[in-house]
Amino acid sequence: MEKELHKKLAIEAFNKTWDYIDMKSRTKEETLEMIHLAHASRYHWGFAGTELNKGRGEWQISRVYNISNLGESALLHANAYLDICIKYDYKDWDISFAYEAIAFAHKVLGNIKLMNEFKEKGLKSLCDIKEKGDRDYAESELDKL
Repeated sequence: MEKELHKKLAIEAFNKTWDYIDMKSRTKEETLEMIHLAHASRYHWGFAGTELNKGRGEWQISRVYNISNLGESALLHANAYLDICIKYDYKDWDISFAYEAIAFAHKVLGNIKLMNEFKEKGLKSLCDIKEKGDRDYAESELDKL
């Protein structure tokens, strides 16, 4: 029963985080709420999720830090996602988005050389994405960099 509650809370926090991510602009309070929700989702996945859920939670945390211009925190969580992808041999779009998150963090940090290096790794990994729609979406996100 406890695992089911953690899963429910993880999903709710993940989805509410997306509501904030999708906003064109956020107040300071909304930015903090978005960050808290992303961490809450990842926390609950720690009790109820797979390694893949945990990795994607790390990606979401990285995304909220990136869009909040907090590059060091974004990079910490993006690297955690990449570590999970490598450890468990997750390919498809997960590895592409791990590289995208790292590239995005380097962009926020102003390190264009490393941004381009990880963007290139992301672009090279697109061939591992089976579904064309997923591949096109991942490529469009990398192109935004």
